[in-house]
Amino acid sequence: MIGLVLALQDGIAFAADPVPIGGRAMLTAGIVVGLLALLAYYLRRGLPASRLRQTITVETAVSLGDRRSLVVVSVENRRLLLGMTQQQIALIAELGPPDGAAFQSQLQASLDAGGQP
Repeated sequence: MIGLVLALQDGIAFAADPVPIGGRAMLTAGIVVGLLALLAYYLRRGLPASRLRQTITVETAVSLGDRRSLVVVSVENRRLLLGMTQQQIALIAELGPPDGAAFQSQLQASLDAGGQP
C-alpha cells in the first residue's frame, strides 16, 4: 500500500489512467489524416484519366425489343456490329470507318494530289 501511495506522489501513470493528448500528438495525427486525405483525392482524380483512355467505345445501340439489340462498338481502330440477346453476344459484321472518316480520307487524298478529284 505504501508503494502505491509513493507511486501516485511521484506521478507514475498507470495503464488505466486517462492520458491527455498533447499538442504534438494532435499535430502528428492531423498531418497523418491530411496526408491520407490527399492520397485519396489523388487516387480518385487519377481514375477518370484512365477511363478516358478506354479502347472500347459504344458508338450506337438500337433496341430490337424483347431484350435484343444491335450495337456498334469501336475497338482498337476497328468498328464491329454486335448482336446482343439476354444469353449471348455475337459478331454480325466488321464495319468500315464512319462516313466522316471516309470523307476526311478522300479529302486529304484529293488535297495531296494537288486539288484534282
